[in-house]
Amino acid sequence: MTELTEKRCKPCEGGVPPLTRAEAQGLMKQLAAGWHLADDAKSIRRELAFKDFYRTMSFVNALAHIANIEDHHPDLEVGYNYCRVLFTTHAVNGLSENDFICAAKIDAIPLS
Repeated sequence: MTELTEKRCKPCEGGVPPLTRAEAQGLMKQLAAGWHLADDAKSIRRELAFKDFYRTMSFVNALAHIANIEDHHPDLEVGYNYCRVLFTTHAVNGLSENDFICAAKIDAIPLS
């Protein structure tokens, strides 16, 4: 559990700058292995593999619950045994702390 999992997402209507690459790199240290910072530092992504469709969908449902509670939603690609998660804050055209808060909370979902 990291400091990020204790935080709540704040509404973001834009008007604030996105995180800098250095700020994003600092927050990446609080996430589980497997998250990747985009080359342009405007998004983070992770691909997860599962044994079967049931486990994939169980994870996606848990992720959706977190996203709903935090009111911050990722882009997802889902297939039989995989889920690709991408976070960015569209209102700031880059990353915000909300992206890292949600990523850290997703890291806490059991994968089996």
